[in-house]
Amino acid sequence: MVYLDHAATTPVRPEVIADMTARFGELGNASSLHATGRRARRTVEEARETVAEALGATPNEVVFTGGGTEADNLAVKGLYWARNQADPARRRILVSAVEHHAVLDPARWMADHQGAVYEELPVDGHGRVRPEALRAAIERDPGDVALVSVMWANNEVGTRQPIRELAAIARDHGIPLHTDAVQAVGTEAVDFASSGVSALTVTGHKLGGPVGAGALLLARGVDPVPLLHGGGQEREVRSGTLMTPLLQGFATALRLAVAEREAHAAELAGLRDELVAAVRAVVPDARLNGHPTDRLPGNAHISFPGCEGDALLMLLDARGIECSTGSACSAGVAQASHVLLAMGADPETARGSLRFSLGRGSGSADVKALGEAIGPAVERARKARAKRR
Repeated sequence: MVYLDHAATTPVRPEVIADMTARFGELGNASSLHATGRRARRTVEEARETVAEALGATPNEVVFTGGGTEADNLAVKGLYWARNQADPARRRILVSAVEHHAVLDPARWMADHQGAVYEELPVDGHGRVRPEALRAAIERDPGDVALVSVMWANNEVGTRQPIRELAAIARDHGIPLHTDAVQAVGTEAVDFASSGVSALTVTGHKLGGPVGAGALLLARGVDPVPLLHGGGQEREVRSGTLMTPLLQGFATALRLAVAEREAHAAELAGLRDELVAAVRAVVPDARLNGHPTDRLPGNAHISFPGCEGDALLMLLDARGIECSTGSACSAGVAQASHVLLAMGADPETARGSLRFSLGRGSGSADVKALGEAIGPAVERARKARAKRR
């Protein structure tokens, strides 16, 4: 098997498995006051300190969640509720048009059910929000903006956003900016304090950690209304018994990923360039989507004219090569990529694209296998599509 879908999820590291296995044998609810509970609490707080140190935050800024989707929902819904309750005029939610559905869908839901005003920030042909576009959207009526959400780097096409500049614009108007950094952490220099953002999402399973553990970083004074009510275990904004082994695994994976970031990113960038060259050598009209240089190192999102992405994916899958037509969280439904459409692509191009994402364990042999398989697969996909017309 050639696995080229690390942006969807990546293998759990052996060190993480060892750490979690040791914790699974231990009893303890971190909210209990007895010795067993205190041991569990110590593990949780050590994990919190590790996450904070890795991301340039303080421990009290780390709110553990069940993953990236929960963290995004808490940020979008919770910050809207908090801001709107404090000032009912603040109803506008500004999100980039290329966000993950874990941000887009909560924002749209708030508009449908909570009286919010949903507004998408346009992007350029590379998928980037230009600072002047955010400034214009805010300055149209600064007093009615509840929050802004722009991802650190795109999960489909890999384009990095100018987060620090965008955060500064929002901050100048007293508006919180949330960023989904799920795809960026581990290959990008993500520092919460210096970024200027008010809230940041991270998750474990993109880093070699477990599914089911993530965090929302919240700057001091940024207090979203909770989604989950109960014990208030996490800063009174998130309730639920903490899964100690998963948090230990998440923290270990994050620590290792950040420590190895520079070397890992350089290796991935080299492999990605090999992959793009290998594809273009046999499919000359294939087109790389996203910014040509300012992009995630392990991402290659490529359009294949005359192909249906789903058909091409299955042809590659039959050859033992696994990739994606876009975000795995919205896979299973044949539709054009909203990211490519927002970037100005026509629907046919948007449906004929694949995302190849590299990660730990990827190598030149994987690139070679794709280079050998992609030409015949594209030829078959084009013939099949032509017959249906």
